[in-house]
Amino acid sequence: MPSPGSCPGFIPPYILHRLIDHGSDWQRSRALNTLTHVRQLLPNPGKPGQASAAPVTGALQRNVYDAGHLTVLPGDLVRAEGQRASGDAAVDEAYDALGATHDFFWQVYGRDSIDNRGFALTGTVHYGEGYDNAFWNGAQMVFGDGDGEVFQRFTRSLDVVAHELTHGIIESEAGLVYRNQSGALNESISDVFGVLTRQYALKHTAEQADWLIGADLLTDKVHGKGLRSMSHPGTAYDDPVLGKDPQPAHMRDFVVTQDDNGGVHLNSGIPNRAFYLAATALGGAAWEQAGQVWYDALCDKQLDNDADFQGFATLTVAHARERFGATQAKAVEKAWAGVGVSPG
Repeated sequence: MPSPGSCPGFIPPYILHRLIDHGSDWQRSRALNTLTHVRQLLPNPGKPGQASAAPVTGALQRNVYDAGHLTVLPGDLVRAEGQRASGDAAVDEAYDALGATHDFFWQVYGRDSIDNRGFALTGTVHYGEGYDNAFWNGAQMVFGDGDGEVFQRFTRSLDVVAHELTHGIIESEAGLVYRNQSGALNESISDVFGVLTRQYALKHTAEQADWLIGADLLTDKVHGKGLRSMSHPGTAYDDPVLGKDPQPAHMRDFVVTQDDNGGVHLNSGIPNRAFYLAATALGGAAWEQAGQVWYDALCDKQLDNDADFQGFATLTVAHARERFGATQAKAVEKAWAGVGVSPG
C-alpha cells in the first residue's frame, strides 16, 4: 500500500493566487479556500522507493464516494466495482477514468495498479464547495467540482485523473522528493503518464496528439487551450484573470523561487518538452517507446529520490539504449539537449 504522503493537487498555487488577485468574488473565495487546503498538504518530504515484487493479476477494483460538498473523506460509497452507472456525471466519470488509467498501466507496462500489487482505486467526488482542484492524498483520489466560472468539474479530464494517480506510482517506486528539480520531475512524470493515458484511450499517435494537460477543465470564458502544453510550455493560456502561462521550456529560463516548493509546477515544463521531443522523434504511439523508456527510468533502483533533471535524463538514455538500441538512445539524448539538459 502506498505511504501516506500527498501532493498538493493539479492546480498550481500560482494560478490560485491569480484568481485571488484578479477573479470575481466567487472565484476569489473558491481559490482562497482551495489554496488554504493546498498549503495544508505541502510539503511532501518524499520517501525511499519501495520494491513491488509481488505476483500481479491485473484485477481492477474501484470504489467511488460522494463527499456531499463536505471535506470529510472518503464520504458515502455510491458506486463500487461492477455496479451500473449512477447517473451522477462526476461519479461515473471518476469510475471510468480510474478504470482507463488502470487499464493503460496494466495493458502497456504490465503494472497492477498504483503499488503493482492490485491496490484498490478509490475516488471521492463533490469534495468541498466549488473546490478548484483534484489531488492524491496517499491513499485515494479526491475531485473538486470547480468554481464553474474558470474551472469545470475535475472528473471531466482523464489526463488529470491519470496525472494524480501517477503521483501514487511515483510515491511507490521512487519517492521523488516534492521540491526543486526532483519535485519538478515528480510533476513532469505525472504529466507524461497523464497525457499518455489520454492518448492511449484515443489511440492517438505522437503526431496526432495535442499534448495538452487539462484541456477539458477550462470553461469557455477562459482564453486558453489547457493548463499546460507539453509541446510548447508557456503557451497553454493567456487570460486576463489567470495571466499568461509561466512555464519555461528550456534550462536557460529555469525559474528559481521558494514558492510552489521551488517551482515544481513551473520547471516541470522543461522535462515535459524533453519528453515531447523524444516521443515525436521516435514516432508512432508515444507510450510504446518514449513512454516505456520513461517508465523504465522511473522504476530503476538507481533513481535517487532527490534526482535532478540530469540524473533522470541519464537513466532515460541508458534505458533507451538497453531496450531499443543506439538509434533510440541518441534520439532521447538529443531531446534532452533540446531543453538544455546534458545526460551524464
